[in-house]
Amino acid sequence: MTVRLTLVAAGRSSSLLEARFDDDRPLDAMGWHEVERAAPALSPLAAAELRYCSPSARSRETGELLGLTPLVQPALRDCDMGRWRGRTLRDVAAAEPQAVDAWLADPRTAPHGGESLLAFIIRVGNWLDTRPVGDGGSALAVADPGVIRAALIYALKVPPHAYWRLDVLPLSVTALHGHPGSWTLVLSS
Repeated sequence: MTVRLTLVAAGRSSSLLEARFDDDRPLDAMGWHEVERAAPALSPLAAAELRYCSPSARSRETGELLGLTPLVQPALRDCDMGRWRGRTLRDVAAAEPQAVDAWLADPRTAPHGGESLLAFIIRVGNWLDTRPVGDGGSALAVADPGVIRAALIYALKVPPHAYWRLDVLPLSVTALHGHPGSWTLVLSS
């Protein structure tokens, strides 16, 4: 049973621009404008049989502005950063340099008291592998960039450290094709 899953990165918010650990800020004014400008080009995505989104404000707003009416999926929430939530990496690194080093070096650690990178990738992968679309069906998810990075790491079965080497830009579109446990990245022009 093969599925085509299109992942749309949520529009930008000020927290993304400031490189803050998720603090659930909504789209900023420029983000609203960029989503509205991209809507005509992304409108064919509304044909997906199933439409989902991360629970973050910016993902929900992006989905609604695109006219997708997506269903919120708690499993698509960004990585739980525990006590680091809402802070910048620079601030955390200044206050807890050893904890940041451990977190970046070992995907199984969560010195912030939240979720480890590996647990986050597995959570998103489990969601990916349980999409209820029939053979040849299509689904779409508007998600935070980190969620899309986690989905790609899981789908491509690459080491978790590759997460740090992926850059998912606001409103970028990524497609996966496959079935549980066997996904292919689809690049198109």
